[in-house]
Amino acid sequence: MKKYLEKYVAALAIATAFVGCTQDHIVYNGPSHIMFSDTLYQYAVEQDNKIFSVPVSATETTDYDRTFAVEIDERQSNAVEGLHYRILDNTVTIKAGETVGNVMVQGVYDNIGATDSLGFTLRLVIPDEYQWELYKDYAHVVMQKACPFDINNFTGWCIVTSTYYSQYLNNVSSRLIRTELVADEPNTILLKDIYYDGYDLKLKFNTDNVLEPKVEMDSQVAGKTGEAFGTIYGDGKLRISQPSIYTSYYNTCQNYVLQYITMSVQNKDGSLFGTVGTYVTVMEWISDAEAEKLKEEGY
Repeated sequence: MKKYLEKYVAALAIATAFVGCTQDHIVYNGPSHIMFSDTLYQYAVEQDNKIFSVPVSATETTDYDRTFAVEIDERQSNAVEGLHYRILDNTVTIKAGETVGNVMVQGVYDNIGATDSLGFTLRLVIPDEYQWELYKDYAHVVMQKACPFDINNFTGWCIVTSTYYSQYLNNVSSRLIRTELVADEPNTILLKDIYYDGYDLKLKFNTDNVLEPKVEMDSQVAGKTGEAFGTIYGDGKLRISQPSIYTSYYNTCQNYVLQYITMSVQNKDGSLFGTVGTYVTVMEWISDAEAEKLKEEGY
């Protein structure tokens, strides 16, 4: 089975410290400069082709409107204007009394593939006196396709591949499992027998931010230490949790989950007996026909 293990391009750190503020309320009092508010932006392109804005900032206000041209730097772009996105206006205006204007962009959902990593570079056409070496006159815009979320796409047959399997389940690289909705718990599914038979685990999909499609798992019992390691350790229960230092996420366009898990064992008093390790698990949802074929192959 093909594995989808790579995450889309992540946004870099913000560089907008052109106005300082301390306990003494010190404000900017230098030359007038114009710049993009950041050098990199990431936007989700959804089915409704919603318009997004790329902000342009000024270090001070004026009593008149300021309009500047915006151009595409084709040498630093792999997205095609008119095909993958549209610039709605090739100028940006910072109105009188304001310090921010916006370049309006619309992604074209139907022309962006599920695995495409597309971006383009905007460049401001401004007089030399507005230039500031610290903050450049360009901004990179990365577009990520975001398919509609439907929890039902993450139910049914699922092929699971895990580094835990390869270490502790002899001669097993993948398992075919069933998943189903958890009643009265929104966006939550039950992973049936995912690590050991008889132990079902809950997994929740966090849909708060379309650019951060995360999965969440509370600490649960994944099996028995006797079955996992051939002897009883601690309270005899193998517990699974999700480490906070790694991002576990789902993909709505390809219907898969990449999850980091930590296996551990507790003492009978609830204290930690020991940590088994941290592993990567990939879950890919497949059709009934694909599942039947896999079962014929011995899954």
